[in-house]
Amino acid sequence: MAQKINILLAEDDKNLGVILKKYLETKEMPVTLCADGAEALKAFKEGNFNFCIFDIMMPLMDGFTLARAVKKLDKRVPIVFLTAKSDQKDIIEGFKLGADDYITKPFSMDVLVLRIQAIYNRTMINAPAPTSFKLGSFTFDAPRHLLVKGEERRKLTSKEADLLLLLCENMNETLERSVALNKVWYEDSYFNARSMDVYVTKLRKYFKDEPNVELANVHGVGFKLLVKS
Repeated sequence: MAQKINILLAEDDKNLGVILKKYLETKEMPVTLCADGAEALKAFKEGNFNFCIFDIMMPLMDGFTLARAVKKLDKRVPIVFLTAKSDQKDIIEGFKLGADDYITKPFSMDVLVLRIQAIYNRTMINAPAPTSFKLGSFTFDAPRHLLVKGEERRKLTSKEADLLLLLCENMNETLERSVALNKVWYEDSYFNARSMDVYVTKLRKYFKDEPNVELANVHGVGFKLLVKS
């Protein structure tokens, strides 16, 4: 299943921000809208974003400062700057920070969508698959099979880790039972299905005291790992 483009949008113009958010969401791109750079940085630290759109002139923290902070956290995440400025020095500064594009207002929404899709496809082709996932107050280190919360570390079994990784890769979307069985157990059979249910129950217990994480059953279809940002 293709991963959705999950966008962090920082725009202090409320009207433009709301319009852009609504339009992108009609294109099946979830958007978290923040009114300033400080709010956006907090959201990035707490969420799971794979694309950023930042206005440059914002209160509390400007777009360039925000981009520097975000790139320290994730060098791979694409960033597009939106600005009313067309000064060449600002454009150069943006690209030096690792920006993938620079769009001057006013702009065409359709063109922006095409640019987002092109940038995302280009950057994700060569980007390694994520190996660490933020799940509420937990961090899942997939290669090491570790579920970490503060100083607590839980070593998962191979099956637990493989199943949780698959759920994370389909976060907030339905993971079909047959897909999980074939990818983790290599066969969709009655006995493997019962085994998978046991592992789902185990994972659910690990997150039972975490209000921002829920491993839900989707009746007759599969499971959904719901993570609030």
